[in-house]
Amino acid sequence: MERSSRDNPIEFRGEAGYQAEMLMPGLRFKFYLLYAVSKHPWVQVPAGQIGVVIAQVGQPLPIGAKSAVFQPVFGNFTDLRTFVDKGGQKGVQRPVLPPGTLAPIHPVAFLVITKPQVFGLPVSYELRKLADQRGGSLSFAAFGLEEKQLEVTRISPRPWEAGRVVDMVGIVTALEGLPLPAGDIASRLGGYTDIDRLEASADQPGDGAFIETILGSQNDKHNGYQDFQKFLDLGARSACNMIPCSTAPTT
Repeated sequence: MERSSRDNPIEFRGEAGYQAEMLMPGLRFKFYLLYAVSKHPWVQVPAGQIGVVIAQVGQPLPIGAKSAVFQPVFGNFTDLRTFVDKGGQKGVQRPVLPPGTLAPIHPVAFLVITKPQVFGLPVSYELRKLADQRGGSLSFAAFGLEEKQLEVTRISPRPWEAGRVVDMVGIVTALEGLPLPAGDIASRLGGYTDIDRLEASADQPGDGAFIETILGSQNDKHNGYQDFQKFLDLGARSACNMIPCSTAPTT
């Protein structure tokens, strides 16, 4: 059969090439003159770490975008057909796989980067060549990532000199989103409309009310920066964000 002309390495209608449907664990029979079967491990994300997902199938990213739009129907990327049919985009996906994930993710459709290993088969010539040079496998460094970027971020008090404990906060810098308005040096979800309302109110609040409003936590809106898609949907700006992080583990 001829391969489809779609710009994707996966075939959905029985054409020659990598098939969209995977064989799950168990005893299977395939006619060897028609099919070649290769075995791949399920994606497993160790405790205390995250998995970065890169789609090798789907629609191209819009010009200027650094990551792909995520829809809840994509789940943890185990349903390849839904991902493609619902408009999934190629490139880095906005959600990461949380610690302890164990999932059968298509090894050609997606690459999953974890600290111990990279799951999947690279499609691009550059990555395949690099893998060949490294004995057939890739590491997180091949994608410009560092070890600490694949670990769960924890913000907690830190012991200091003389037995003192110092409270810690996190300053978050978003690398994607709308540009900042001219003259601004930091972003804030919703801008400053709430401050404008306070200033216009008949009962003029004191300075404390303004400070509390400006510095008030909005973590509930984006789950402590773990829901990056929601963060962008709320109008996030590409800049340092004036929203305190919680002390709970975040990814």
